[in-house]
Amino acid sequence: MPEGSQSKARIAIFISGTGTNMAALLYASRLQEAAFEIVLVASNVESATGLELAKLEGLATFTHSHKGVTREEQDAAMERAVTEAGADFIVLAGYMRILSDEFVERWEGRLLNIHPSLLPKYKGLDTFQRAIDAGDSHAGSSVHIVTAELDAGEVLAQVRVAIAPEDSAESLAQRVKLAEHQLYPRAIAEYVSRGSDPDFLFAKLRELALALPETHEKDSHGSPGFRVGTEKSGKFFAHFSQQHHGSEHIAVLVKTSSMDELMGLVENQPGTYYKPAYYGASGWVGVILNRPNVDWEHVADWLERSWRQCAPSRLTKLLDAADQF
Repeated sequence: MPEGSQSKARIAIFISGTGTNMAALLYASRLQEAAFEIVLVASNVESATGLELAKLEGLATFTHSHKGVTREEQDAAMERAVTEAGADFIVLAGYMRILSDEFVERWEGRLLNIHPSLLPKYKGLDTFQRAIDAGDSHAGSSVHIVTAELDAGEVLAQVRVAIAPEDSAESLAQRVKLAEHQLYPRAIAEYVSRGSDPDFLFAKLRELALALPETHEKDSHGSPGFRVGTEKSGKFFAHFSQQHHGSEHIAVLVKTSSMDELMGLVENQPGTYYKPAYYGASGWVGVILNRPNVDWEHVADWLERSWRQCAPSRLTKLLDAADQF
């Protein structure tokens, strides 16, 4: 796993049939240094053959038929099982049910799917025949984040498969399935590891920091930092810390109002804040980024607050005016 990660991501997989992609994820999770483990395989079909493999391999399973219940009731039953299993993410692997908007919203950013086309092409069904009919040279598959709009979430990874002149939808599907088994475990591993990837975390932080008025990036003591004002007279309002001075944390360092506030934050929320070496003596607190389900709106709020402490009044007034709209 990437440096600094605390534990494997815990994944629940939803299936409705044979579960071949579930199997690919299962065996990938058993490899040395795998980024995730499977804590549940759940299905809406009691006879789904993928459940048999899951049970054979010692995985926890759950079944709740969708027949005779509303979509919301079905989602609630599945979600209870996921929550009891302690899953961090839900991965759809041939789950043939459309999820309710409320369910998708609750799992925003933690719900992933694989779709048999090169999105944004051919959302929905019959993707292989549609690709053949269109005269495409390649079909393929896409791993994407699930959103309320069908097959419209951010595409995380794709694999291309050549279409032969004699291909039928069935023969093409067989080859794409083989490619999917390579793609899905790798894409899932990369996605669930992003929370401990310094490059990913810094890119997210950089985007938020540079969105503030008259902000620029500048190294400080060998680490990236962000200043407000001119190149010559600007003041640092944030520093990116990547496990410095023996710390296990990847964090953004921001200004607090006082040492009392800093110590209160660290004492009451040690999973979110820490007192950084060197900077902590000046009232800077570390907001930990390599933790599960980090709230980036919370990080953005801290950046703006710290920025306000360092920015000239003409800029804070400008931001206040913008907030009115």
